[in-house]
Amino acid sequence: MRKKNFFLRTGMAILAIASAFLQPLQVKANTNEGSYTYNYDYWGDYMDSADFYNSCKVFTSTELGLDTKLKNPQGLFANGNTLYLCDSGNNRIIELNRISPEQMEVVRIIDSIKGANPSTLNNPTDVSISEDGNIFIADNGNARIIKADKDLNYIMDFVKPTDNTLDPKLVFQPTKLAVDTAERVYCIATGINKGLIKYENDGTFSGFVGATPVSFDWTDYIWKKLASQEQRAKMESFVPTEYENIFMDYEGFIYATKARTEDQAHNDENAVRKLNLLGSDILVSNGDWSVGGDLYLGSGGGYEGPSILTDVTVMDNDIYVCLDRNRGRLFGYDDQGRMVFAFGGNGNMDGYFRRPSAIDHVGHELYVVDSLDCSITAFVPTQFGELVYKAIEDFDKGKYEESGEAWQEVMNQNGNYDLAYIGIGRSLLRQEQYEEAMKYFELKYDAENYSKAYKQYRKIWVEEHIFWIVLVILLLFLVPLSIGKVKAIRHEIDTADIFVLEKKG
Repeated sequence: MRKKNFFLRTGMAILAIASAFLQPLQVKANTNEGSYTYNYDYWGDYMDSADFYNSCKVFTSTELGLDTKLKNPQGLFANGNTLYLCDSGNNRIIELNRISPEQMEVVRIIDSIKGANPSTLNNPTDVSISEDGNIFIADNGNARIIKADKDLNYIMDFVKPTDNTLDPKLVFQPTKLAVDTAERVYCIATGINKGLIKYENDGTFSGFVGATPVSFDWTDYIWKKLASQEQRAKMESFVPTEYENIFMDYEGFIYATKARTEDQAHNDENAVRKLNLLGSDILVSNGDWSVGGDLYLGSGGGYEGPSILTDVTVMDNDIYVCLDRNRGRLFGYDDQGRMVFAFGGNGNMDGYFRRPSAIDHVGHELYVVDSLDCSITAFVPTQFGELVYKAIEDFDKGKYEESGEAWQEVMNQNGNYDLAYIGIGRSLLRQEQYEEAMKYFELKYDAENYSKAYKQYRKIWVEEHIFWIVLVILLLFLVPLSIGKVKAIRHEIDTADIFVLEKKG
């Protein structure tokens, strides 16, 4: 009987091993620690999170019903329920009607502009629509930004700026652009690192805006001072970093992304800037970590080097989502610079990317272009994601109690989600429940908000106990004073002549 059981168990083990080898191989996309959605805590530790977005639909040439397949798409712009896709390799822009996250239809193909010279587009890399409905196209191959009306009638060109600091031989190659409410144009061009190129609405070049600060190594700087002229000529120059992409939000602020080196990433330098009309960076960075994607830059598993944020889009709730072309991920940040979510990765499954190039949003939905897969992926928020958005938006509307309740539900679903604790604390702070707010801020080491709550709590405590505080202060001064006075009187009595004579008699 024992022999029978032994052979039975041995046979089952062999069968299990054989079955494992006979299973078809499955290629998994590279993910961070095996989780699709994640975040970082105060200590910088990787934290699994409930999924914030789901991949809803991947639109390829076939799904869009295109006769000519997409080729190297580069830009994407959302205007209401209309999406404009720059099919750069085919020298055209495809106008799409978003019926739902799962359904899109082609409205028209834009490959030429009536009355322009030349009339056909050449490698269009970005597009923007003004409030008046005019179309602005970064016509990279034709060295211009072209403006046309909604019926594609030519209006004007924006060409290479006239500036003495630019190399006369430099070919104007606009790559990304943004247009404000007055139809002023801001653009990025290859080889121009002085900031964003700004044009007035009549096409006049009006200067450069928001140049990035120059970063350099002090040892290189000192060596340059000591080196000969020939040696200096062979060294790299200290110049500003070119921007990767720009996006203008609903308030007219420009969000610009720039590539960071590994040294800059370790120095907590933000890879995103928020520029006002003067070109000053006003991005709030109250998070525990810089705005720049992944914290850990180790090689392996398909990843190497820091995140390169190639595009950014900003929702009406001030959540901005950055697209990482190096690691194939999306990173969402709130208006305080705290990471809200991170998900995605390199791979060939739905929800992963091979070479992401552009991102935009419709409501809370996200649409990502993959230039290598030639596709658009639609992402829709999960129930957890919508709950976080509700908590943030209720707070912005002044509904602090409702915001706190939503954050509580978020915390119930994901107890490791730091923003839920901070969100509850902020809602309690606005409801003047300072002592309770301090407890939540303390749990997540939010020193800034804890200080705000403590300041108000201390003020109220002092007001409520002012009588006893004054009484204690008086006692601290009066009691020693009285004791000293009594001792002095006693000393005078003891040393008085009358008492001294009586003692002698």
